[in-house]
Amino acid sequence: MFEKEYDVIVVGGGHAGAEAAAASANMGSKTLLVTMNLQTIGQMSCNPAMGGIAKGQIVREIDALGGYSGIVTDKSAIQFKMLNKSKGPAMWSPRAQSDRMRFAEEWRLALENTPNCDFYQEMVNGLLVEKGKVVGVKTSLGIEVRGKAVVLTNGTFLNGLIHIGEKQFGGGRAGEKAATGITEQLLQFGFESGRMKTGTPPRVDGRSLDYSKMILQPGDVVPEKFSYTNTKPLEHQRDCHMSHTSKLVHDLLKEGFDRSPMFNGRIKSIGPRYCPSIEDKINRFADKDSHQLFVEPEGWNTVEVYVNGFSTSLPEDVQFKALRSVVGFEKVKFFRPGYAIEYDYFPPTQLKHTLETKLVDNLYFAGQINGTTGYEEAASQGLMAGINAHLKIREKEEFILKRDEAYIGVLIDDLITKGTEEPYRMFTSRAEYRTLLRQDNADLRLTPKGYEIGLASKERLERMEEKQQKSDAFIRFFEKTSVLPKDINPILESVNSALVKQSDKMVKAFSRPKVTMNHMLQLEAVSDFVEENSLDREVLEQAEVQVKYSGYIAKEKNNADKLHRLEDVKIPDNFDYTKLKSLSFEAREKLEDIRPVTIAQASRISGVSPSDISVLLVFMGR
Repeated sequence: MFEKEYDVIVVGGGHAGAEAAAASANMGSKTLLVTMNLQTIGQMSCNPAMGGIAKGQIVREIDALGGYSGIVTDKSAIQFKMLNKSKGPAMWSPRAQSDRMRFAEEWRLALENTPNCDFYQEMVNGLLVEKGKVVGVKTSLGIEVRGKAVVLTNGTFLNGLIHIGEKQFGGGRAGEKAATGITEQLLQFGFESGRMKTGTPPRVDGRSLDYSKMILQPGDVVPEKFSYTNTKPLEHQRDCHMSHTSKLVHDLLKEGFDRSPMFNGRIKSIGPRYCPSIEDKINRFADKDSHQLFVEPEGWNTVEVYVNGFSTSLPEDVQFKALRSVVGFEKVKFFRPGYAIEYDYFPPTQLKHTLETKLVDNLYFAGQINGTTGYEEAASQGLMAGINAHLKIREKEEFILKRDEAYIGVLIDDLITKGTEEPYRMFTSRAEYRTLLRQDNADLRLTPKGYEIGLASKERLERMEEKQQKSDAFIRFFEKTSVLPKDINPILESVNSALVKQSDKMVKAFSRPKVTMNHMLQLEAVSDFVEENSLDREVLEQAEVQVKYSGYIAKEKNNADKLHRLEDVKIPDNFDYTKLKSLSFEAREKLEDIRPVTIAQASRISGVSPSDISVLLVFMGR
């Protein structure tokens, strides 16, 4: 039934599993994707959207490296928005509403059209391990499949338990059974595990809603897209809407708190801090009488609607009664109630930066098994695990992104170095170099790296190089070309900026805070240059950011260079921290547990102080 031995076996077909399988297969590894249901590959288990604050940057990075998430999102999008446009470019974050069914279909088709990728539908309930190295998997039918590396991307399925009010039942997702056996085996190998919780809102019938009472939430007038390839931006979009809860809604929800698994002790695990359930919001923010609800269509043609902001595990009758008191929802009909789910995860401090486990060679974890929440966080880990599994079995150098190179690097370093006791979600504030890690330059940062390891195509690289060359040439044009007062002053006057008395280089005027690219395009010399050189929107945006934020960018690069000096100070694998009595007890304990690879990583561990780092540096002759 199977190859004699696969290069890489990926367990799970969610966002992490799909990216892992695509990466290893596209790099040349014979790959097997094993999942419990082939019809749910790339399934959006929660909201029908990709991107958002910091998450949009991650999708762009996945695409820049040669992953599929950006392409799949563009092909299935129904609305596009660039969030935080009123703030600086480091905060701009792309987000797309997706057609849920088309998203999963596009993922399935993308993988089926990927050479080297085989599929098998069944539950994996065990690993084959010999002499401390994983050598394959075992299925619930007792079938053993051999593989040189295994990537576990089990999502919420490991001993998953679904809660709706006082009712609870096993499951990894609504209508799908939980996965068993793997946690128990990993514990025997010495792994630590924990439990986490997440939740999802009710899905409702859009025909039963009164949108005229809600606030319209349209997409951008000129929508962009995620992928740096030649996918098409949207020509038409579906609107979303917004409504609000009220004191009445909150009072009705409170009537069910005594039957809430969150409050009666049935759920003991920790849920996502930044995506709380509606009952958690009411409890934590008791001073607020209203919370926003975003009414999001599930696709182009379906009437199913996702009620974003109403995640809950309250009894279904309480959910229904309360939601009917929301403006526009007076006649709402349910497709299914919301629910909470508890599942096993493995604290990610048990992993290396490649996402390979420290205890079992060639075994990789990616996605919610590592304690993260969100499609984008999962997909990026899957991509990195698939890449590194391929490289490891070919005895090639590992692929690790630094904190100043990608949000993906920040995500993985945070997980490995700090661990997490609650579902980890990416934010721009987690990245100390976010001016460098913008959504507009992910291709410039990462496509050369993706090409070098054999994942990003030559076409991608050439497209990126053309963008770089054109934006550099455009910036040089601004630096070398002078502009007369009579031409620039009307623009400066329109934005209440001080007028100039003599001609000066264009870059001086362009660098002023209120002067935008649209203003500069009013100058005949600029518009002619753009037309003659066929500069597209991506190039214009890149040039504008580089000109206006050059000082901030240079400062962050300088700070990153300083950090790299500590990254270059490697700590031996078998280093004995217990013999350094000058280290604090907590530092010795944390360093022994996490085993940092460099001094820089050691400095980011919670509980390791600057004085502890000084002790390490002195000991190493620095």
